[in-house]
Amino acid sequence: MKVDVSYNDTIANIVHHGAEALGIHLPPNAADAFVSYYSFLEKNSRHMNLTAIKNAEDVARLHYLDSIALLGAAEFGNARVIDIGSGAGFPGLALKIADPTIDLTMLEATGKRVSFLSNLCAFLEIDASCIHARAEEAAHFPEMREKYDIAVSRAVARLNVLCELSLPFVRVGGILLAMKSAGSSDEIIEAGEAASALGAEMNGVFDYVIPKTDISRYVVIIRKISNTLDKYPRRFARIQKAPL
Repeated sequence: MKVDVSYNDTIANIVHHGAEALGIHLPPNAADAFVSYYSFLEKNSRHMNLTAIKNAEDVARLHYLDSIALLGAAEFGNARVIDIGSGAGFPGLALKIADPTIDLTMLEATGKRVSFLSNLCAFLEIDASCIHARAEEAAHFPEMREKYDIAVSRAVARLNVLCELSLPFVRVGGILLAMKSAGSSDEIIEAGEAASALGAEMNGVFDYVIPKTDISRYVVIIRKISNTLDKYPRRFARIQKAPL
């Protein structure tokens, strides 16, 4: 899994010092895993549209550090976590590298990306489930409905829509962590009614700045307090036409 190329030290140093700045203690092999992750991502990005961010330094900061910053928002140790719309593995797989005790499921609607994620997990020797399904369908699967301690999602949809797509996966007492850009206050206020209709309540915002950048982020914390009605989530066309 070791990769002997020029970006090794750059990625390893950024991740190591960035995690320290965020107050996160990484396991001993995490930096090497993130280097290998970049190697695999860079190779496959030549053939697939995985991320618009290509530079090793930018990937380390804007993907890896941005993802693992979530560890400051909740207790992830031994948690059952679902990453909704995982794409190239952010934030879910980065969180798994930073905290190997996480029981991770990555949900992705695009078949090619699911294949990428499965192959990436094999390359990194990481045990995680990669599910090919749309969130509004998978949330009705008995084996996935209200089975997760934490749902995470990054830039998938407007927050009220994301609530309907994500909260049905979360057990009562669990949380949704929705990653948003700073300045999303109107969106957060708007999503309050949707959260309530889905059996949840707004539980605050965790904010941070990605180390060595001027980029501020919000993590909206939404706690599940009762079961979600069986009718949710609705078909996506209906969600778009009449969001909660």
